[in-house]
Amino acid sequence: MITGKNHIGNRLSALGSKTYKTFNPQSNIENGHVFSEASKDEIDEAVNLAAEAFKAFRTISGVKKAVFLRAIADEILNLGDALLDTYCSETGLPKGRAEGERGRTVFQLRTFADLVEKGSWVEASIDTAIPERTPVPKPDLRKMSIPIGPIVVFGASNFPLAYSTAGGDTAAALAAGCPVIVKSHPMHAGTGELVASAVVRAGQDTDMPNGVFSNLNSSGIEVGQHLVQHPKVKGVGFTGSIRGGRALYDLAAKRQEPIPVFAEMGSINPVVLLPEALKKNIDGWAETYAKSITLGTGQFCTNPGLLLGIKSDALDEFIKKLADGIVHIEPGCMLHPNIFGAYEKNKSRALAQSELSLVADFENHVTTNYARQALAKVDGADFLENLSLHQEVFGPFSIVVQCEDVKELELVISKLEGQLTGTLIVDNKEMIEYQSIIEALKNRVGRIIFNGVPTGVEVCPSMTHGGPYPASTDSRFTAVGIHSIKRWVRPFSFQDWPNDLLPEELKNENPLKIKRLVNGEWTNNKI
Repeated sequence: MITGKNHIGNRLSALGSKTYKTFNPQSNIENGHVFSEASKDEIDEAVNLAAEAFKAFRTISGVKKAVFLRAIADEILNLGDALLDTYCSETGLPKGRAEGERGRTVFQLRTFADLVEKGSWVEASIDTAIPERTPVPKPDLRKMSIPIGPIVVFGASNFPLAYSTAGGDTAAALAAGCPVIVKSHPMHAGTGELVASAVVRAGQDTDMPNGVFSNLNSSGIEVGQHLVQHPKVKGVGFTGSIRGGRALYDLAAKRQEPIPVFAEMGSINPVVLLPEALKKNIDGWAETYAKSITLGTGQFCTNPGLLLGIKSDALDEFIKKLADGIVHIEPGCMLHPNIFGAYEKNKSRALAQSELSLVADFENHVTTNYARQALAKVDGADFLENLSLHQEVFGPFSIVVQCEDVKELELVISKLEGQLTGTLIVDNKEMIEYQSIIEALKNRVGRIIFNGVPTGVEVCPSMTHGGPYPASTDSRFTAVGIHSIKRWVRPFSFQDWPNDLLPEELKNENPLKIKRLVNGEWTNNKI
């Protein structure tokens, strides 16, 4: 049941005077529920509750946290069609997409449950004492990862489930032992409230401390600003625009106690089309990329916004076939009139650049909030000179950059900002011949793809979803997969600590039977 209220720990509250509604972009009308934006007092209460809950939650065993995470997954599934219908009404996305994203959300929660239940994720390291060492005795030192404190998670506009209320950031933070306050995205506040109710029920059923989770409504930037500046907040997770992520990053840096902001902020995901591989399969690659560019109406952070190649007859033919393929795909609905408006504005701004040539634009009539996909091309030299062409156009729009030679192609790649992904269309011989191109691309991205498409982010331990700035604020961490838990912890050492007072993970007996680095060797054995 959607109430429009904020979840302040286990309590519903609506003290604020500012209200708003979500919007159905498919029907082009407002949805019926009215949401109350969190007041300053409600924000403070949620953070204070989280700080108090942290005292207990940080010491809760991995086994109990796993029970909590699995209970959240079960409660989300128990929401049934009410969640799916709300998701669709607030996004314009089809039910199949809602079901797929719900499945991914549940999978993430259960994967983190498995991780913390096994326990080795804390990376326990033990160096035992050598009191007889001269000239200075060696102390006993034991290190493990510990949670940093209450985390604020900002819901993403384009993934109302997998990157929002109980999505990857929340699942990772809870798994680490950090309470979470979600700043719900205004475009899908109803979806957020339903999921929040599932998290709260799971917390109550598994005896988690009140305040381990809160969900705050917000129609603007004020709630988020107050949360990031609150002295009891110790970290921030964000998925969205460069402008939004950088603003939060700067706010956090200016605090009396600066805190980390792990922001994933967008990407144009360059695709390098090497000559021989392209020539061998022009039709196939044109069809594949027409689908990838328009998938989900281009509303993915891994949408291929830039295609790079060396001038040739094969590249010319590819551009023609890609243009033809794109305009024969039916346009899709964008998530919100604001996102549609931003797409149209940014696309028009790009196409207004004199260096850019439009080669494909869907010209037939489209329904309101449906995006016309487009393809443009530009010479490599002009692309290098005009930095505005390096910026993301969020939606089904891509630019083909035609380089004069390998040298210019390498220069274009090296001048790109940091990206989430880079893709190579290449044959085996070219892997050796174009090694400098491959190395240049590796230097600009977090994930490199061989003869595929960037759209699609597998949730698994080997996935890196991040990259050099501005793809993310810290390229050492991923926003997807179990290793994202490392963002919400810090290393902590115990020196000469009595064995019976150590955490279970560091005791001589190894009661949890986890893998530990003991005097330089990985082992599950006792000391």
